[in-house]
Amino acid sequence: MIQYDALIKSLAGAVDYAPVYLLCGEESYYIDLACQYMEQNILTDPMAREMDQMVVYGKDLPGDDIAPAIGQARGFAMTGGKKVIIIKEAQSIRKWEALALYMQNPQPNSVLIICYKYGTPDKKLKLWKHFEEYKGVWMQSDAIKDYALPRWIQSYLDTIIRDRHLTLTVEPVVPQLLAEYIGSELDRLVKSIDQLLLGMPEGQKRIDAALVERNLGISKDYNVFELQNALKEGNALKAYRITHHFATSKTHPMIKELGVLYTFFSNLMLYHYLPDKTERVAAPILGVSPFFVKDYALAAKRYSAGKTFRIIGYFRDIDARLKGINNPSTSDEDLWKELIYKILH
Repeated sequence: MIQYDALIKSLAGAVDYAPVYLLCGEESYYIDLACQYMEQNILTDPMAREMDQMVVYGKDLPGDDIAPAIGQARGFAMTGGKKVIIIKEAQSIRKWEALALYMQNPQPNSVLIICYKYGTPDKKLKLWKHFEEYKGVWMQSDAIKDYALPRWIQSYLDTIIRDRHLTLTVEPVVPQLLAEYIGSELDRLVKSIDQLLLGMPEGQKRIDAALVERNLGISKDYNVFELQNALKEGNALKAYRITHHFATSKTHPMIKELGVLYTFFSNLMLYHYLPDKTERVAAPILGVSPFFVKDYALAAKRYSAGKTFRIIGYFRDIDARLKGINNPSTSDEDLWKELIYKILH
């Protein structure tokens, strides 16, 4: 089982290919990228691609059976080289027996690519359990964890800036904002980043929170990171103003914003007990950019380890009450007020 980068590295300049490639996982972005790369690079001659490359969709296969696609894979290439069969949306397929038989004796000049999105085949089945023993290549595309999203966004931005030879810098809060308000669907994130770049005024050299607000409608003043700043600074008025906005907005569900704050205070507890609190050492342990380590240093002066421990308990209590435990009718705004008061006092 390999990841996207390892797959592309193995394919670059390859002459021999595996008989079957399975591209699967919860995150469709890398499945699409890998499939696109293989569509364009296994058969490079336009005529060969026209005659010997076929795309079918799982939902169009009769009886949800892969057998017709396997029949195509068993045929010979019309141009005498490779034959490529790509099955998209393969998660619709229910009958895989023909693939199991095919992998025991595959057509040497055929390459079968199976794109299985939003999940993973049942590994209890013999076919998938022994897939790699049959010399199949399994690429796994897992969803990016929420805590890792800002790093992924920053890395993606860095790659674009480098590859397009742009002279741009990125305000550190931008990846945090995009992760929080766009979410973990990488296709949406990539489209939002493209929208940001297209909407940049001529001559602007910095991607900042104001640009995000202007182009994507994400407020630079009323977001969970500004609330986080208000709490670390002890600014009660700002904290209450932001949470009032949250409580009266459909785009800021309390359970979602609590998750970000909970992560911050959990990291703060960890920061308290780090023997070395320098940015170089603390940043990878906390899973943040070195730029944000100073936020924990500032918050640690206001909230002792004991107080931080109690705050984490407040979050757990509010989370339970949001789920209806010992909370028959308290509104989100009142829960926010209670939480902010307990944190700041």
